[in-house]
Amino acid sequence: MFGIQEARNDLLSGVEGLSDEQLNREVEEGRWTIAQVLEHLFLLEKGMTLTIEKELTNEDSQPARKKKPIELTLERSGQEREAPEQLQPSNAFMTFEEIKERLGQSRATLLERLRNVDDTTVLAKKSAKHPAFGTMDMEQWIEFIGLHERRHLQQIEELKAKL
Repeated sequence: MFGIQEARNDLLSGVEGLSDEQLNREVEEGRWTIAQVLEHLFLLEKGMTLTIEKELTNEDSQPARKKKPIELTLERSGQEREAPEQLQPSNAFMTFEEIKERLGQSRATLLERLRNVDDTTVLAKKSAKHPAFGTMDMEQWIEFIGLHERRHLQQIEELKAKL
């Protein structure tokens, strides 16, 4: 659905086999660790699920006027954006199992919410303002989750190369 499961599988495959120490190692001052990138992805999915759920029940929610170029999410050259405060990861040491559990929980919650949508055409008829792309319909919000994970998988690959 919307490429999110493929992106998640690729993400987990990309970090499988790394030790907990490697996941939490700061390879460059001021940059997130791999564990922090993964925590950020958990926080984003959790927050986006709440937004999607809210908009699906919002009778005043309107369709977006046009599709946004969310595929630009994958372009990382000079496009560093600071994550909003609520999506900033902690400095806590996390094991791979803890991270995997959190990501599994956020994905299960998202999929459960989507399973409760009787008519999936409603996803194109409801929208909310995204901090980077402006007003997007719920289909694009869901698709963005997978694109965002792929963007950060590129970042993880860069971090792994410096371990």
